[in-house]
Amino acid sequence: MTNDSESQLPAEDADPAGSAADAPVEAVPRSRVPELLHAAVAAVGGVERPGQLRMAEAVADAVDHDEHLLVQAGTGTGKSLAYLVPALAHGDRVVVATATLALQRQLVERDLPRTVEALHPVLRRRPLYAMLKGRSNYLCLHRANEGTPSEEGEGLFDPVEAMGGPAGKLGQEVLRLRDWADETETGDRDDMTPGVSDRAWAQLSVTSKECLGASRCAYGQECFAEKARERAKLADVVVTNHAMLAIDAIEGAPVLPEHGLLIIDEAHELVNRVTGAATAELTVGAVNRAVKRAARLANEKAVDALQAAAENYHGLMETAQPGRVEELPEYLGYAVTAIRDAARQVITSLGETRDKGLSDEDAVRKQAMASAEALHETADRLLQDSEYDVVWIERSDRFGLGTASLRVAPLSVSGLLREGLYKERSVVLTSATLKLGGDFNGVAASVGLPSEARLPDVRTPGDNPEAAGAGFGDEPVPHWRGIDVGSPFKYPKQGILYVARHLADPGRDPERPDMLDELAELIGAAGGRTLGLFSSMRGAQAAAEAMRERLDHRILLQGEDTLGELIREFASDATSCLFGTLSLWQGVDVPGSACQLVVMDRIPFPRPDDPLMSARQKDVEQRGGNGFMAVAATHAALLMAQGAGRLVRAAEDRGVVAVLDPRVETKRYGGFFRSSMPEFWYTTDRNQVRRSLAAIDASAAPVRPVVKRG
Repeated sequence: MTNDSESQLPAEDADPAGSAADAPVEAVPRSRVPELLHAAVAAVGGVERPGQLRMAEAVADAVDHDEHLLVQAGTGTGKSLAYLVPALAHGDRVVVATATLALQRQLVERDLPRTVEALHPVLRRRPLYAMLKGRSNYLCLHRANEGTPSEEGEGLFDPVEAMGGPAGKLGQEVLRLRDWADETETGDRDDMTPGVSDRAWAQLSVTSKECLGASRCAYGQECFAEKARERAKLADVVVTNHAMLAIDAIEGAPVLPEHGLLIIDEAHELVNRVTGAATAELTVGAVNRAVKRAARLANEKAVDALQAAAENYHGLMETAQPGRVEELPEYLGYAVTAIRDAARQVITSLGETRDKGLSDEDAVRKQAMASAEALHETADRLLQDSEYDVVWIERSDRFGLGTASLRVAPLSVSGLLREGLYKERSVVLTSATLKLGGDFNGVAASVGLPSEARLPDVRTPGDNPEAAGAGFGDEPVPHWRGIDVGSPFKYPKQGILYVARHLADPGRDPERPDMLDELAELIGAAGGRTLGLFSSMRGAQAAAEAMRERLDHRILLQGEDTLGELIREFASDATSCLFGTLSLWQGVDVPGSACQLVVMDRIPFPRPDDPLMSARQKDVEQRGGNGFMAVAATHAALLMAQGAGRLVRAAEDRGVVAVLDPRVETKRYGGFFRSSMPEFWYTTDRNQVRRSLAAIDASAAPVRPVVKRG
């Protein structure tokens, strides 16, 4: 796992007397939460919802009783204010962890400023807030002014010349970054408009392991990341991301300030994000980079050993076959051991050259040390052969290189989260999709909250969880409650869930003629206005090609432009369609008539050859559980619930979610998927759906393109 998350965005101007650095603030009584919520909703120009109030009171109750809470809050509930208001009223520091940058910025730039101002008359203070981000999100003044460490181990170099000179596109981006460094107050990449490419940004930023440190860097007093970090130490509310939370909870690295309440928004993403943060990879490229970076400063013997190990590993990976590796073969074990031992020699050698008066080489050494340490950590983890890790060979055909690498990921993160998240603080996990199959237990177990530790959803006068071992400290399991506060939308009246029962079961081949016929007819009836969610890129491309031949509607396809631009074009052209894969299942918010038909081509089960998913499924089965339902079906149901949620984004929205996979109706597990989605009116009647789509389309736009004939 990469520890690259140490710094914060500056908090907004606020009354210093209200900062978290002062003496503890007296909490506002829970009875005043409705009053505070009303003021906050009015301040943001919103409409108070019954579910929003119920959620706010449940959060306040959980904090008061040192408990943990899962809250399913449907689209339109206003869950951000529902957790911010009781959090601010409680008076203790709160950390809010989200999955997406968009929500982080919404909280810091919109919701928090207005909420703080609205609550000021009651709180009699203006709480501070800040965004906690990775160091590599901030421009490094040392690199901007002194240069970038050379990949060839030859000291510092001017990145402008290395990127094609001032006339080249990348060189121009670096020059613009240097000019921006003199103007910006934050140094935050997301504040730069227009932005620059990842490659250009990488030249003038550092990871936490590459950073010289404020005491050793000539620009330590001016450092954007350090300034932001210092300001965030005063914050009452720290907004961060799931990856940062993983570093803090699993590695025990002190990247988050002490806090009494943790709120995890977009909690349906937590397991995937934590898994990603805890996954490591040993690539040929990473070993070669470490050799080049160590060449100047490490002793020749250590560099030669790493070079030899790199060449041996490269040769083995050229012919390696992809798939899970339950035990490293002897030849691979020797190769990985050689890399680990050589990396340790390089680390030792680099340490011996420290503080020898090498004037400009601290940055070079830091970069070389970071590469060698990452190699050593990953190789050592691969060699441990832990029963709690899954190892596999993954082959990538990027750039036509056909390279292979070893990857390692945790078999499960539930135990890690149980140990790292739920002690010494209340934790609230919230999302629009936490109940799968109508129950919280599946998602709760995946994030470390077992069903046997669940408390009644509603507190009763005789409810005494403390007697059962709830609360913080050394309890064997973290106790929790789960509530569904619903949605303000009237799903049965606003949407239809249609399953195309008459189609053949999908196979592995994305070419499904009957499905494409059905898709064309549905799009024609809807007059375009279609978001197509596909389980594979091959499927999306095949459908886009077929629809472009059959229909006059404009078909937008993921990958043909930036995702943001495609969504903007889709929203602005009501007769267009947008097809794509995973990013669209969860990342599209297009209220109004532009999106009145959401199509899923098939149940998005994980690939049978997915090493991690298949290992997790096998592990559940070996422990006596139903691996298919616990892993594959849960994964697919979560995506389908998120995908179905793309349809109704506002009170006026109307439309159809069409699942072109008959198994949702014909298989025993179909009910699990149907009950995981919003409570739309359900049908398998194809003619009824076409009439409904045509009626919705006619009310939105009487004129539409026609289906091509012949």
